[in-house]
Amino acid sequence: MIDTHTHLYSEEFDEDRKEMIQRALNKGITEFYLPAIDSESHGNMLQLENDYPGQIYSMMGLHPCYVKPESWEKELEIVKDYLDQRSFPAIGEIGIDLYWDKTTLDIQVKAFEQQIDWAIEKDVPIVIHTRESFDETFEVLERKKHPKLRGIFHCFSGNLERAKQAIDLNFALGIGGVVTFKNGKIDQFLHEIPLDKIVLETDSPYLAPVPHRGKRNESSYLDLVAGKLVNIYGRDFSEIDRITTENAKKIFR
Repeated sequence: MIDTHTHLYSEEFDEDRKEMIQRALNKGITEFYLPAIDSESHGNMLQLENDYPGQIYSMMGLHPCYVKPESWEKELEIVKDYLDQRSFPAIGEIGIDLYWDKTTLDIQVKAFEQQIDWAIEKDVPIVIHTRESFDETFEVLERKKHPKLRGIFHCFSGNLERAKQAIDLNFALGIGGVVTFKNGKIDQFLHEIPLDKIVLETDSPYLAPVPHRGKRNESSYLDLVAGKLVNIYGRDFSEIDRITTENAKKIFR
């Protein structure tokens, strides 16, 4: 299995990071993709990639919650420097978040558009964070439509209509712990989405699946997400594992 979205460098793992990663490896998780947040976490993220070559891969980007009036342009310069120095499997996580701060919408849009342009230029996928901002996010994606624009809607939490809209724009849906929640709702329509448009993720240390809901999440819980898809799709575990792994490899190349 591949965890397409996990914050292994988070300080919440400082006490037992090695053991936590080993638990995931023992469960058969072969690759981990780390989304960038901002320049303060780049060092720890890239160090982990060095420590686990061929298993841990860093993305590069500026998270919408860290698009601040006083620093976003400088932060984007840092992102661009990294993108010019070396290759990354994706630009992410990027997007629009109106849950925490609606006042920064205009600069969030600018930062999102700029990073989409770089992804198209470098022919890499993007990993999208959208929270209470589907309309605004899709407006940007429609405006930036391009044959090379592709990627993952991380932690997808929209309805069937939004899911189809994302797929039409050449995006896969990142499915994590929310699919196991009673009020998560995506389990009610996911069977209508082709399995080749789904990738697995944990978003650890956040959004732990049932029965760990409300506690610290970790990559080893990815099998609980896959197990829920076994029920939804009526396919066996090995098939869910194989198809979602192939999907992730195609996206990240």
